[in-house]
Amino acid sequence: MTDSPQPEVHGHDHNAHGGHHHGAGHHHHHHSGPATPGLWRRVTIAVVLVALIAATACLVQVRSGEAMVITRFGNPVRVLLQPGLAWHLPVPLETAIPVDLRIRTTSSGLQDVGTRDGLRIIVQAYTVWQVKNDSQHVQRFIRAVQNQPDIAAAQIRTFIGSALETTTSGFALADLVNTDAGKIRLSGFEQHLHDQIARQLLDSYGIELVQVGVERLTLPSVTLDATVDRMRAERETIATERSAEGKRQAAEIRSSAERDARVIKADALVSAANIEAQAQLESTAIYAKARAGNPELYDLLRSLDTLNNVITPGTQLILRTDAAPFRQLVEGPPSLPAASNGTPP
Repeated sequence: MTDSPQPEVHGHDHNAHGGHHHGAGHHHHHHSGPATPGLWRRVTIAVVLVALIAATACLVQVRSGEAMVITRFGNPVRVLLQPGLAWHLPVPLETAIPVDLRIRTTSSGLQDVGTRDGLRIIVQAYTVWQVKNDSQHVQRFIRAVQNQPDIAAAQIRTFIGSALETTTSGFALADLVNTDAGKIRLSGFEQHLHDQIARQLLDSYGIELVQVGVERLTLPSVTLDATVDRMRAERETIATERSAEGKRQAAEIRSSAERDARVIKADALVSAANIEAQAQLESTAIYAKARAGNPELYDLLRSLDTLNNVITPGTQLILRTDAAPFRQLVEGPPSLPAASNGTPP
C-alpha cells in the first residue's frame, strides 16, 4: 500500500515538470492577449476622469442676483452677467470671482449737524444701494473695494456723513420739524442728500444709490427749548392774527348793522312823514267839511284842540276867560242853526 502511491507521485512530478515548460509557455500566451484591452480601458477611464476634472475646473456657474468676474493673473478680463454656465481657463490662468448684485442697506449712524438758522439737530440717514448691473461698474467695484461689501458700506457712511452736514446747513429747522405738515420739506432734504453722493459713488465705486432716507431725527435739549419758544411765538402770532381778524369782522358786522338800521330808520321816517302828510290832508278835509257845516262848532273844536296841545299836566297858565279859547267855556256853544224842516230856534 505504501508503494502504490509512489508511481503516482513520480508520475505526477514528471508530468508536472514536463508540463511546467509547456504550461509556462501556454500561460504567457494566454495573458498576452486580454491584457491589452484591460489596460486601454483603465487608461481611457483615467483620461476621461482627468478630462472631467479639467472641464469642471473650467466651468463656472453664474447665479441669479450676482455677476461673475473672470480675472487673468489677478486682472479682470470679462464679466459674466447672465445666469447659467460659462467657460474659463483653468486656475491659475483664470479665476472666477462672484460679485453680489443684490440690494443692501447702510445706516449713517447718528450725526450732530447744524441747520441754516444756527440750531443743532441729530439726524440718522439710511441708504439703499447695490453694485450696478453692468460690466464697467462691476469691474470698478472689484478694483475699488476688492469685492468687499463691508469696505463699500464704510465708504458710503463717510459720504453720507459729509452730505448730511452740508445739506442740513441749507435747511431751516422749521423745514424739518413743524406742526404744520404743509411746511415740512423732508422729501426735498432726502432728495438733496441723494443727489450729493449718488454720482460720486457710481463713478468711484460702481455703486448705484437706489434710495436715501431720514431714519431718525431728534433735537438736543437746547434746540428743543428754542423750538418750543418758536412754536409758542408762532401760536401767539396766529392768535393775534385771528383776534385781529375777529375784531375786523365784528366791526364790519357792526357797521353793516348800523348802516341797515339807518336805512330802515330813514325808510320809517319817510313812511311816517307820508302817513302824517296823508293824515293832515284827511284831517284838513274833515275840518273844512266841518267848518262849512257849522263854523261856530268848528271854532269851538279848534279852540279845544289848541288847549289840548298847549296845556299839559305841569302847565300853569293865567288867561282871561273872555278871550278865546276860554270864551267858549263861559258863553257855551253857539246856537245851532235852524233845522232843515223850518222849525224856529
